Amino acid sequence: MRVNRKALRWTVAITPVAGAVAFPVLVPLTMAKVGIGAGVGLALVLSSLWFVGMLKTSEMPH
Repeated sequence: MRVNRKALRWTVAITPVAGAVAFPVLVPLTMAKVGIGAGVGLALVLSSLWFVGMLKTSEMPH
């Protein structure tokens, strides 16, 4: 399966930025609006998804 190179480059570039921006914005808002437990749960989910995304888009030699 051939992946569009432009889309792949965009994904590689945006993944670190998305995690760095989403985490400090969404977690405190969730803690303030819903509760500490929900904020901690969201932090766990976001960090796990971000980690998987970073692994999938890493540019390591094969």
